[in-house]
Amino acid sequence: MDSRCSAVLIALGRVAQLKQLLALLLALALAEPAFSAGSYTREDVTFQSKELKLSAWLFLPKGTSATAKHPAIVMGPPFSAVKEMGLNEVAARFASEGFAVIAFDYRTFGGSEGEPRCQLIWYEQVEDYRNAITWISARNEVDPERIGVWGFSYSGAHVLHLSAFDKRVKAVVSMMPQPQSWEAFYAPLPAKELDGMHAWIAQSRLEWFTTGKAAYFPVVSANGKDAAITQSEGYEWFTRMSKQAPRWENRMTVDSLEKDMFYDPVAFIGLIAPTPLLVVAASDDTLIPFNLQKAAFERAGEPKKFIEVKGGHFAALDNPSRDELLPAQVDWFKRHLTP
Repeated sequence: MDSRCSAVLIALGRVAQLKQLLALLLALALAEPAFSAGSYTREDVTFQSKELKLSAWLFLPKGTSATAKHPAIVMGPPFSAVKEMGLNEVAARFASEGFAVIAFDYRTFGGSEGEPRCQLIWYEQVEDYRNAITWISARNEVDPERIGVWGFSYSGAHVLHLSAFDKRVKAVVSMMPQPQSWEAFYAPLPAKELDGMHAWIAQSRLEWFTTGKAAYFPVVSANGKDAAITQSEGYEWFTRMSKQAPRWENRMTVDSLEKDMFYDPVAFIGLIAPTPLLVVAASDDTLIPFNLQKAAFERAGEPKKFIEVKGGHFAALDNPSRDELLPAQVDWFKRHLTP
């Protein structure tokens, strides 16, 4: 066989391979995924939290009737984030599995009302969770006796604190939760650095008192300094996710930091039981020490389950870990929220 024939055969082989590849891509495009926009609906809604109107998404399984009485899941964003930063994909999966879901922006963040903007006060955000539960419980499509809560990072802490006292909650999923703030973030700081931080907070209080204007500082920074989150994985995640969340602002009030110092969401973790609790923690978490999350879980009562995932802090909201972890979360809510 001469070289020209060989070249022709090679070319024909490549054409056949290309046809096979195109056929595969077409099949994938036409195939129904595990969950799709066709298996749920999403509606922009608002609800009241105190005197403020909060922005939210309501997800419902496709074909839901006005009297369906689905179990429901309430979801809040992580630290300083908005609902567009990772919540859509998780909520969509829950809705495709038969749950009504509300994912919302806290007051002063994203599409929600509230001043000063980006004021991150933990007990106000817990109150927003409570009001989201009340709102969705009143929906005709929802069974108010089957409400679950989901949180990640800071909101993972919120759902621990919330479910210890709000017994409307019948199942909890807490992803990479923040434990006691002082122990996790402030106690390890050198004394000189702590003194400087206290002086800075005091000065910002004085400025707010005299001018009426809130002082701000960044959530993340490229150099890993002078920001709330100094770890590189935090900067990478927020920078990447902000491209799909134009309302996210890379700032928070200094007053938020002071309020966070005494946040102890696991102080009453023993009171969550007998509400079923699922905690997921990342072994390579650089933001929140894994050992503190595990120790907090150990103090909780039964029924409970702990899942350790490889990767960093944001693994639960990023693929491939997100999709690998979703079946366990769906199973937890189905087991404890469905008959």
